[in-house]
Amino acid sequence: MSKSTRSRPLSRFAASIATALVAFGLSAAARADILIGQTAGFTGQVAASVKELTLGARLYIDKVNATGGVNGQKIDLQSLDDGFDPKRAAANAQTLIDKGAVALFLTRGTPHTQAVMPLLDKAQVPLIAPSTGAMLLHKPVHPFVFNVRSTYQREAERAVQLLLEMGNTRIALVQVNDTFGADGIAGAMAGFNDRKMKPVAHFTYEREKPDIAGVVKQLIAADPQVVLMVASQQITADTINALRAAGSRILGATLSNNASNGFVQLLGQNAAGIIVSQVFPSERSTNVPMVRELGDLVKAHPAESSGQVTPAMMEGFASAKVLVEALKRAGKDPSRAAIQKVLNSMTRYDLGGMEVGYSPTDHTGTNYADIAIIDPRGRFLR
Repeated sequence: MSKSTRSRPLSRFAASIATALVAFGLSAAARADILIGQTAGFTGQVAASVKELTLGARLYIDKVNATGGVNGQKIDLQSLDDGFDPKRAAANAQTLIDKGAVALFLTRGTPHTQAVMPLLDKAQVPLIAPSTGAMLLHKPVHPFVFNVRSTYQREAERAVQLLLEMGNTRIALVQVNDTFGADGIAGAMAGFNDRKMKPVAHFTYEREKPDIAGVVKQLIAADPQVVLMVASQQITADTINALRAAGSRILGATLSNNASNGFVQLLGQNAAGIIVSQVFPSERSTNVPMVRELGDLVKAHPAESSGQVTPAMMEGFASAKVLVEALKRAGKDPSRAAIQKVLNSMTRYDLGGMEVGYSPTDHTGTNYADIAIIDPRGRFLR
């Protein structure tokens, strides 16, 4: 037998092997994990709350994966650290999109999410549960952004209304000088206008180089009963701690972006009495099914959670429930387009005592807003 004659069966065999490998590869791809991408500040000004937020989400995703995943596939949540830098957030989002993420999830920060938004249109990829209540994510409705939490304007307006109802007529406002700060202050001013009143003072920080000493000096001179701060947890805690070090007893209040155990730890002995607005049910309302469900998961994983449920964990947990439900409804091998489509038709979904809903003309999810006061044990009481 000639060399050429002997090579033909081998060539056919090699071709068969190659075909089988290709077929196996396609089958393996069909069974691949569902890639979900997250960019957030795991280091930097908001690191503590971002870690609690993500832990709440991962506890639920891990539970789903441990019980078979979604339609037989596991969820692979890949989280990248952007250091609370909008440019890095955009770069991370592009990396995750290029890797094939079918959805982005739980971004943190208003300028940071704003930097990601142009990529959503270009890649036709949905962003589920950005951890920011910026109005620009709600109006006009962005076709690829699906919010799970209430707006900053709504919670700031409600916080001012409640502070005024408590008899605090002299309220000062402090904001970071970016889109987040402007958004929260717009809501606060709506609360004042509703009562035909005005803040006693209004001061602004630069986000990158905050002049905390200067703002503290101005606050003490203005002598308000309460200061409502629209800023990151680090800046807010540093300001309150500096006020206390200067002997000031001005009451501190802030928004839900600081509703975390990490914020309490930054405040240390100055935490008690600080008011923090809330956008989810109380973590101690165990009569609410989703609160009880998260509480059970925390108890089962004490090493990760320190055995304590926090408001930030509640937000992450609720957000993950929306994500998982969208993936379930999108069917086997969910595509970006399928996820967007099912979310637009998710008119009422019960998270377990709290409903979210979307339509093509409304991506707000929920308008829940309340306030809590940090007690001497570091708990958020309502």
